Amino acid sequence: MKPQKIKNLFLRQSYQDAWEEYEKSLTKKYFIQWDYVILTASNEEQAAAYQAQIDARLRAGRLPSETVYQVLPDPDGKRVGSGGATFHVMKYLSECGEEEHFFRGKRILVIHSGGDSKRVPQYSACGKLFSPVPRELPDGRRSTLFDEFMIGMAGMPARFKEGMLVLSGDVLLLFNPLQIDFTFRGAAAISIKEDVETGKDHGVFLGDGEGYVANFLHKQSEERLRALGAVNEHGAVDLDTGAIMLDCDLLESLFSLIGEKGRIVPEKYERFVNEKARVSFYGDFLYPLASRSTLEQYLKEKPEGEFCAELEKCRRKLWEALHPYSLKLLCLSPAQFIHFGTTRELLHLVTEDIDNYEFLDWKRQVLGVEEEEGSCACSSSYIERAAKVAASSYIEDSYIYSGTVVEDHCVISAVTLRGQRIPDHTVLHGLKQKDGSFVVRVYGVNDNPKGTLEDGASFLKGSLAGFLEAAGLAPEEVWDGEGHYLWTAKLYPVCASIEEAVQASMELLQLAEGKEGQAAAYRARKRLSLQESFEHADVKEIVAWQAKLGTQVRIARFLLALEQRKSVEEAGAVFGSQGVTPAQVEKLRKIAEASEFGIRMRIYYYLSRLTKGAVSEELENQCFRYICDSLYEASIGDAPEDEEYHITSPEVTVELPIRVNFGGGWSDTPPYCNEHGGTVLNAAAKLNGICPVVVTVKRIDKPCIALASTDSGAYDEFTETGRLQNCRDPFDTYALHKAALLACGIVPLSGEVPLEKILEKLGGGLYLSTAVMGIPRGSGLGTSSILAGACVKAIFQYIGKEVTENELYSYVLCMEQLMSTGGGWQDQVGGLTDGVKLITTKPGLKQDIRVQHLNIPEEAIEELKERFVLIYTGQRRLARNLLREVVGGYIGSSPNSLEVLYEIQRVAVLMKFELEKGNIDGFARLLDRHWELSRQLDAGSTNTCIDQIFLACEDLLSARMICGAGGGGFLQAVLKKGCTKEELRERIRSVFQESGVDVWDCELVF
Repeated sequence: MKPQKIKNLFLRQSYQDAWEEYEKSLTKKYFIQWDYVILTASNEEQAAAYQAQIDARLRAGRLPSETVYQVLPDPDGKRVGSGGATFHVMKYLSECGEEEHFFRGKRILVIHSGGDSKRVPQYSACGKLFSPVPRELPDGRRSTLFDEFMIGMAGMPARFKEGMLVLSGDVLLLFNPLQIDFTFRGAAAISIKEDVETGKDHGVFLGDGEGYVANFLHKQSEERLRALGAVNEHGAVDLDTGAIMLDCDLLESLFSLIGEKGRIVPEKYERFVNEKARVSFYGDFLYPLASRSTLEQYLKEKPEGEFCAELEKCRRKLWEALHPYSLKLLCLSPAQFIHFGTTRELLHLVTEDIDNYEFLDWKRQVLGVEEEEGSCACSSSYIERAAKVAASSYIEDSYIYSGTVVEDHCVISAVTLRGQRIPDHTVLHGLKQKDGSFVVRVYGVNDNPKGTLEDGASFLKGSLAGFLEAAGLAPEEVWDGEGHYLWTAKLYPVCASIEEAVQASMELLQLAEGKEGQAAAYRARKRLSLQESFEHADVKEIVAWQAKLGTQVRIARFLLALEQRKSVEEAGAVFGSQGVTPAQVEKLRKIAEASEFGIRMRIYYYLSRLTKGAVSEELENQCFRYICDSLYEASIGDAPEDEEYHITSPEVTVELPIRVNFGGGWSDTPPYCNEHGGTVLNAAAKLNGICPVVVTVKRIDKPCIALASTDSGAYDEFTETGRLQNCRDPFDTYALHKAALLACGIVPLSGEVPLEKILEKLGGGLYLSTAVMGIPRGSGLGTSSILAGACVKAIFQYIGKEVTENELYSYVLCMEQLMSTGGGWQDQVGGLTDGVKLITTKPGLKQDIRVQHLNIPEEAIEELKERFVLIYTGQRRLARNLLREVVGGYIGSSPNSLEVLYEIQRVAVLMKFELEKGNIDGFARLLDRHWELSRQLDAGSTNTCIDQIFLACEDLLSARMICGAGGGGFLQAVLKKGCTKEELRERIRSVFQESGVDVWDCELVF
């Protein structure tokens, strides 16, 4: 295995281990935590932004709650240097308690993050510390440098007793804390091996051969590094990662420079913490710790600010305090150092170099809506499909709408683009200001904000000087002071909205491209520099923008997952471990109201699975209610209204057989059949020599409608139309009767037409009775739907209305939607039409049923009659939520449900083939296969009793299958050749005796 691959595997495992440690730090009380995590910030506004993001993580439970988190801006808004900021941290710690030795027993993490981020200006306002990392965390959040620090350093507190770990906020360090040896006095520098090409642009430690730092070499040339012996035989140096450990002795020595006996002495503190000296932690604190350093050379080291007498005094004091200590060199390997330096480096990382970090699960797209091959790099951005964004560009925290064109190598951050064209190598970054105005800063990817007019600084496609000439601007109109830096050039128009600011940036781009006509308008605008727009930025609004956009992106990803029929688990993952929020639920419910059938029902259903309690139940009910309402609206047109009906037969009785389902059951159930169509093979059958479903309609002399259910002995007379128009109550004994009268047009669907008038036109009162003869409820033989079909058939015969077979099916479908039963269409077709038939529909809310009668050879029919049996289980299935469970699996895009629903239809078609070929054994094998599929779709379709029944007669059967949904009621089977129904009956009666389990007389009707 190659060394690089070994290194990557080690770091990947370390990365995963760090996440596990981090998760423990959130939930395990025994886990050793940081006592303090302190961030430094450049000003109060940046500090407020940091604190807001920390607070949000604390509320979400994504930071250890036992730790104290504090953000410290540079005092009084003055830039005091990273060393001054470290003294300011010490001042804060000294004020947290009364003890003199307040460092003792404390584990303190300090992250220096108060820079201006001049080289990546889009991160100036919120700080590079909270800039995004191209990684979606396991809990679904977009990672930032801060998150990576908290995760990567979660295991560190357990490794040492007390002290302070100081990190640089713009460097990501990947390593395993188990590699660190904390036995040192003074300070320890965490270093990694990097090639000299990288080292020359950073700090490098020169070891003394005994594990300590001899010299600190900052940004030295490769030749100089080699000459000093800092480069090993592999061309690598010990890189300064910015991670420094300080023990309590050294911390107390440092504190003695600004205080006494645990309390700050203001005069001493102000000597070190001021914007003149600008003491540097890395330059001024570390240099004296190197064993070969000298005071003379130390005083000449390049400062963070300017050389001055105040800095020299500070350095002499620092030398006295720190030089007695040593700096241990902790060189970690394997380890990785990732520096987020310039805009160009950032763009290169996320678009070209990202594959090198695949082992860390870093990706080109993090919280983007669509993650397709060849798409741009993006982070938490909403990009519409019709927008054209080059694969070499990076979109961050932005809305990119249709018609927008972003050319190659661009960086777009925190803006809304609607149809603009952004030329190649352009950075566009929006900032809201404290006064409510907006500025969109535009510059070139390769531009250096530290560049000056005099040095020929580049700007966009040309030079800064060239742009000023094109705009007709003199230097004094662009700069207030003497330094003519791009950073301080007043170039960016102040506008009332982000859209207006984007348009102003387009005009600036046109000026830079040499197009005339915009210069006068541009000069007339109020303008700010990169520095001013950062200093005046409303950082709280930036965080709010990111949160709002993040919500919209998650919602868009959720909706895309629904379109792509991803499972509930996959779709729900877009909301992370915290789950969907109440605000997101409400937003999605509003979106649902404007969505088409399939998406709308899935929004409701998926949300019902992702929420809890009353909200979950309400959403599930809303889903199924919406399906019923949609199907009702689609089928209600089949219900005749205002027709002149008259009694033509004084009494009609319709007797229908039961239905036996062979193949494809559940594919006829809404909404599956509405989205895919259904395919079912079933047959009609008599039980005990009769057609058991019986409906009678007859004329009566009373001016009323009398409804009866002879099964239950129920009887009632209705004299008001209104009482007959509500048939959606599942507990109403006469719901089916009422639905039949409504669907057939005897009673109007709505309105207050007097019942006497309806009956007068009809020619007398009406009596409608239903009965299912000798069959227990929950039989699985489709009796309820067949009863509905018998009602429709009987009523139309009663009034002399001729209907085709297909029209009859439509009326029954309408009737069932009026009752909101939610079931499929195969039962009614099975009983209304004799024989074995293949029933199919195409997708659509209104189902157009097509029936194909099988042409089975006579000898095969006789064989099937002899071998086919029905077995009663002696129990009925009580699972009221069965329909919702199975249908819910489909709506929720359960892979198993989708596969089985497809396969059972294929089996149904193959059954037709085998039956028409006269191959009953082939049919039996397919029926047995369907039994396996039915159990996969719904585990409740079988139970111990059913398994025992099949097991008891296993040697007599070629095939086993349930009737209807199973779980009780009747079972169906095909006997082996040579076995008789009487043998089966004797076997079952001998095993189950008088329990109710028995073989019933069954005759397929052809």
